[in-house]
Amino acid sequence: MIQLLARLRRWLEAVPYTALAVPLRLAVATVFWNSGMTKLANWDTAVALFADEYRLPLLPPELAAYMAASIELSAPEMLVLGLLTRPAAAVLLGMTAVIEIFVYPQAWPTHIQWAAMLLVLLCRGPGALSLDHWLWQKIGRQFDPILK
Repeated sequence: MIQLLARLRRWLEAVPYTALAVPLRLAVATVFWNSGMTKLANWDTAVALFADEYRLPLLPPELAAYMAASIELSAPEMLVLGLLTRPAAAVLLGMTAVIEIFVYPQAWPTHIQWAAMLLVLLCRGPGALSLDHWLWQKIGRQFDPILK
């Protein structure tokens, strides 16, 4: 039994990061994309939510709605493509923090899941199945001596 468990552990630890990163990218992208599409489906309702329910400090509701929709519709595309993944994850992590702190603090179980996925992408990147990886292979290698 111990040998079987050890073999299972080795097998699980050998799963390539890319096999984990792709579903992470798709899962977190879906959450934010769906929110952005909901805002576009009824813009007046979206602005009203920012005015009446979300009430972010220092931002007029219409500006906050435009900013949120812009982020929610652009960053997920970047995650799906694996293009500028770390900056996109950082922006969405910041947005998650704003939502948690100012809008729905009681929804921390959901927000911590988003944050965990985004932190993995921020720290480890998009994996080999991404435009970031392809671009690094094509043009990024020239920066290796500078970065060392």
